[in-house]
Formats: sequence, C-alpha cells, structure tokens
Amino acid sequence: MSLFGGKWRNLFRAIRRALIPDLVWRKMKWLHFFARIEEKVDGPLTYNQDGLASTHNCDFIKDVHFSKAYAAGKATGSWGNSDVHWRAHVVCWAAKKGMALDGDFVECGVNKGGLASAVLHYTELYKTSRKLYLLDTYNGLVARYLTEDEKRRDSNADGYEECYDAVKRTFSDFPNVIIVKGAVPETLKEVNASKIAFLSIDMNCVEPEIAAAEYFWSRLSSGAVIVLDDYGWSGHILQKEAFDRFAVERGVQVLSLPTGQGVIIKP
Repeated sequence: MSLFGGKWRNLFRAIRRALIPDLVWRKMKWLHFFARIEEKVDGPLTYNQDGLASTHNCDFIKDVHFSKAYAAGKATGSWGNSDVHWRAHVVCWAAKKGMALDGDFVECGVNKGGLASAVLHYTELYKTSRKLYLLDTYNGLVARYLTEDEKRRDSNADGYEECYDAVKRTFSDFPNVIIVKGAVPETLKEVNASKIAFLSIDMNCVEPEIAAAEYFWSRLSSGAVIVLDDYGWSGHILQKEAFDRFAVERGVQVLSLPTGQGVIIKP
C-alpha cells in the first residue's frame, strides 16, 4: 500500500484541517501553483489573471477607453473579486470589429452582464440604432439541455444567483439593449435581426451553444466574429469537440486562445 493510500490520506487531511484552516490552505496551494508558473516563464509576469500568466505586453489594460469599459463591466459584479482583463479585451476587440459591419449584436449567456456592459461602453453602441440582444435564463443552467457528463461537471447547476432584475437595472438607460429571458434555443426566435455583426456564446453546455451558432450562422455578416467563452477551458471538452465539428462542417477553423476562449470568423 502507498504511504499516502486512502487511510493515511484521510489521517493527513484530518490533521491538516485541525492545524490549517481550509481557506488558508487553498491560498497556500494557489501560491505554490503561481510559483510553479513563474519557474516556467522568462522574466517577471506582466499578467496573471483568470488562468493565464504571461510575460508579454498587455498595455491594452492601460488604455483609457478600455479601462472605462472594463470598469463598467466590473461594476455589475459578474466577476466577483476576480479580474478577466484579457478575456474582456478579446470580446471588446471582436465587438469593435463588428461596428464596421452590418448587423446587430447578440450575446447568448449573459449572467450579470459584465462582458455585455464592457462591449456596450467600449463600442459606444448606445450612440447608434443597433441593438444588443442579451439572451439568458438569468438563473443558471437548464437541466433538460444538459448531458449526463455536464450534469456531473456542473453539480451546482441549480445554484446560480437569480440576476434578471439586476441586469434590467444595469441596462435600464439603454433602450437599444434587448433583454430576453428564457432558455436557448427556445428564445432564439425573439432576436429580430436580419444581420448579426457580433455573436458571443457562453452557456456552459453543448446543446444551447450549438443551437445558437447554427441559428445565427446564416445571418452573420462576412467578417463577423463569434467568441466562444468556454472553448478552451478544462472541463468543457464536449463544447470544444462540438464546435470543432461545427467549424469543419462550414469550412472554417476555431482559433484557440490562451484565455480559454475560441474565435470563429464568418467568411
């Protein structure tokens, strides 16, 4: 038997919990994790957030316009005490690209509206006649659209905070923001847009995400970007595999980003 077999592991865990509180222990483990990251990079880290550590230039964080847009997103409480600057940067870039194209903006998977708010302020979409459609249940995942693997992964699928009223307050001053409450794919028909210039998908499960991509594909303007928030994240391999198949069927590729996002550009 290994020295750290089940019996000894349980004994160690009991002793450790008696001596070191769980919160302190988790912080110690994270410190060890970050120390290991720094061993593998050349030079001091310039960025260390959201599962991504880098020594590369990230001056976009200092950009005044981006900073204001990010602050608007942060104010929604979507990210808690965490930060997601590089993910927000990718989404804002894709949305800004969409401003040069025909069509409205769509976000499937909104939660409290952090990225949507950042996009709205970064692109200043509120100064135009374009619409930003926000589709979500606003209270978590829908069990009937989850596979058994997804149910096991998201064992807290019913534990999401109800945020519909909060999202309505966040966007109450912006009449071109259309908040659609309900489960995708059932609510897709409520998007009254003949052209789409930007599409964000972040619903943490395969069926609604693929349904949204398939539904909007023909409406996407040439050059429009689809941002897949979960594409590269550990634990979301089913979504990655589904979108890889989706891309192959349409003769395109998914660009995998170190942020965990994936990007598809409509030809």
